[in-house]
Amino acid sequence: MGRPMATRLLEAGHDLLVWNRSPEPIEALTALGAVSVPSPSAVFAGARTVIVMLANEQATDAVLERQANGLTTMLAGHVVISMGTTSPEYSRALGEEISAAGATFVEAPVSGSQVPAQTGQLVAMISALGPTPELESLALDRARALLSPLARQVVACGPVPNALMTKLASNYFLITQVASLAESFAFAQAQGLDLEAYGAVIANGPLASDVGRQKLAKLLAGDFSPHSKISDVAMNSRLVAAAALEADLRTPMLDAGGGLFRLAEELGFADQDMAAVLKAIHSIQGKDA
Repeated sequence: MGRPMATRLLEAGHDLLVWNRSPEPIEALTALGAVSVPSPSAVFAGARTVIVMLANEQATDAVLERQANGLTTMLAGHVVISMGTTSPEYSRALGEEISAAGATFVEAPVSGSQVPAQTGQLVAMISALGPTPELESLALDRARALLSPLARQVVACGPVPNALMTKLASNYFLITQVASLAESFAFAQAQGLDLEAYGAVIANGPLASDVGRQKLAKLLAGDFSPHSKISDVAMNSRLVAAAALEADLRTPMLDAGGGLFRLAEELGFADQDMAAVLKAIHSIQGKDA
């Protein structure tokens, strides 16, 4: 996700300093005009606004040099825009530490996978936490300007961690929607239906959506090359379930849908697209994946 988003920023005319834990994306971005630097601290030394897009909480802690006694002084005076998906509790604590270090934290998760990232069709959710309300407002304005080449809509969600919680609510719907689509597809297969005809009905029906059409195309083609990996969806299902448990909510549809993605992960399909949840459904039905 980081590489297509950085590409969009470069194409929009932004100057970028870039660092990544692996070198391959950096080579592609420097060819487009980005400047590579050797460390996260070098990014902070050369830019006042820093976008962080990392896989998980552990990676975020390591990159931001977060220690038991708080963050380092390299953050002071910066706007830190965190675009990864974490637990809301983690995000709130991180925002408080960044604010205490003299920086302003913007929570900015996005809804969408690699294809929307490449085309600027993500939906971004933003919340801010900083030393003063004025700095929070300025940081949100800065985030909107930077996110506009990436997202068709940037939605203000209130105080941290509401952007993350809104992302989890969105993921709740996505997880259950795609699991339901795959189960419907398995039903159509088992009934011997014309799958192209089935696909035409689903793609043009009242519940059609961009993501539904994308996953339907993958199911029809048997193409499970990843846009959104099974492992990422399983992780998100755990985050949603934990947040629901904290709020004492019962989640029967999430339990079923998330359970299918976790089963697909256990069956060895972690690195395949989330449409490969079909294989978990097949395994339950006693069919070959």
